Amino acid sequence: MIKINDHIGCIELSSNYLKKLIAKTAASCFGVVGLNSCSAVQGIRSLLGSESADNGVMIRQDSNKLTIDLHITVSYGVNIAAIVDSIINKVRFTVEESAGIEVSKINVFVDAMQA
Repeated sequence: MIKINDHIGCIELSSNYLKKLIAKTAASCFGVVGLNSCSAVQGIRSLLGSESADNGVMIRQDSNKLTIDLHITVSYGVNIAAIVDSIINKVRFTVEESAGIEVSKINVFVDAMQA
């Protein structure tokens, strides 16, 4: 559960909701083939055949701000720097507009390239 305190009161959002929102947003960016498992739990789920929509997304909360880690696979031959910048901008905008939570940092890890 993500808890944000502001002048109105306390807002609580499900971390699963945010992970799915972030994963869907990142996967829709040009050049992204998919998201990769980034934790032991996600790796075990994928080995057991249970594909999850939040694969490749880790969220940490620092006071009232979020830090997001994304593990992605990109298409071969695309400009990786441009894809990463696009993902960062799109994910930051989507989270801040949809959930109203400020994003302090987004780390994008390109784990693989696929032809």
